[in-house]
Order: sequence, then structure tokens, then C-alpha cells
Amino acid sequence: MHYEETIKPIKSSDQPLVSIITPLFNAEKFIHETIRSILDQTYSNWEHIVVDDASSDASVIVVKRSFNGDSRFRLIQLENNRGAAYCRNYATEQALGKYIAFLDSDDMWHPQKLEQQIQLMEKESLAVTFTSYLQIDEHGNPLNKRIKALPSLSYAKQHRNNYIGNLTGVYNAGTLGKIFAPNIRKRQDWAVWLEAIKRNNEPAIGIQKDLAFYRVREDSISSNKIDLLKYNFKFYKTHLGYSWFKSLFCLGRFLIEYFLIRPKQIEHYK
Repeated sequence: MHYEETIKPIKSSDQPLVSIITPLFNAEKFIHETIRSILDQTYSNWEHIVVDDASSDASVIVVKRSFNGDSRFRLIQLENNRGAAYCRNYATEQALGKYIAFLDSDDMWHPQKLEQQIQLMEKESLAVTFTSYLQIDEHGNPLNKRIKALPSLSYAKQHRNNYIGNLTGVYNAGTLGKIFAPNIRKRQDWAVWLEAIKRNNEPAIGIQKDLAFYRVREDSISSNKIDLLKYNFKFYKTHLGYSWFKSLFCLGRFLIEYFLIRPKQIEHYK
């Protein structure tokens, strides 16, 4: 894919540090490609913090081999499995960057992802941005499905549904502070981006370019739609502290948004 260069590149010496956070658990089949997509970034001033959540496969071996001595990488190994939210929060505590971004251990970035996103954020003084992205299968083949970023995402809109693909989002920790996810099994990323927009008191800006690749896996917990109903209800009830009635109301509004409005942001192509 080719994109028009509309923003003057930041000189290497002036590039702010970006902290990339990856929780890792039994992803030996995918983690090398994830790391490779970071190494291929045209933007060079980043640190990549990988937190291994007590993997039982060869993930750590693959990671160490993929790092190949590059000092921008950091590997943290946990003795006991603590969950993705704990891993992301632990890495966030250790992060040194002005900007914080997330990339799961089976997803990938377009080579110009950081360059284009950070250039825009620096030029326009933006605190929260995200991008469009494409879906791929377990083998990396395109599923011909694009998730288009909304040009502008308000707190109210994000409250009704999570419109930010976690692998695409970046927030300015220098101005917003570090944001920690609630320790819930699912929808942690929704909570983080909702809080980021709230702290910023301005809409998040969506970049209309496909700058990331989301891998759809058969064993992903996100594939169970019935379970997601429970996770969404718990998001409102437990994380946001709403009453049962208000949580049910918000869940109903979520379903309307999910089935009737959000599909407009999904494009199928050949």
C-alpha cells in the first residue's frame, strides 16, 4: 500500500520516544512476525517492552532470538500467569516514552505506522489517536475486511462501543499521564481508551489509513459473542460502577450501536 506523504518527517534526533507494550502468552507461532513488524518501522526512536505471562511454550526463546541483541527491546518474565491486563499495566509502569502504544503478540503493524501517527500527533498537538486496520487469518492471509477509524471519536461515542482497535491506538503519556487498565479478563482496552479520551477532554482523532493488521484466531476469547455480552455488562457494572438498571440500559445501547451503527465502519473488499 502506498500513502501520500502530507506531513514533514521528524528528524531522527527530534523523535520523541514511543513505548510499545506487548503482553505475551503462548504465542510462539506469531511473536516473531509481531517483533519483525516493529523492527521494520520507519520510525526508529522506540522501546518495546514484552511481558511474558509465564508461557509454557517456546515463546520466550523465539522472543530472545528475534530481539537479536537490539537494546531497544526489554523482556520481562513473570513466574506466575497474571493475565493480559496485569502485563500491560506492569509494562506501563516501566515505560519511559512520551507516547504509549500497544501491540498484542499475534498482531502486526504497517512499516509506516509509528512515523505517520507520531508525526501527526506532534504537528497537531494531539493526545489520543488511532487508525484504520485490516484483518488477517492465523496464517497472515488477508480476510478482505477493513475496520475504518472514525475521523473523530467523542467520549459519549466511545462509551457506547469500543471504536479504537487497541493495536492502533497511541496516547501521550507526557500530557495525560500513564493510564492503567482494570484487571478484567476482557474489555481492558476499552477502559483505557475511554479514560484517555476523558482525561484529554477532547475527541480522539482517527487516521484514515490501514496501518495495522489484526489477526483473527479461532481460539480467541473475542470469538465468543455470548461471553462478550457478559464482559460488556461487567464493564458498565463493575468497572464504571453503574447500577444494574443503568448497566442493562447501557448494554442495550451497546447492542444497538454494535449491530446497527458500527457495521458502517466495517468494509469488505476483494
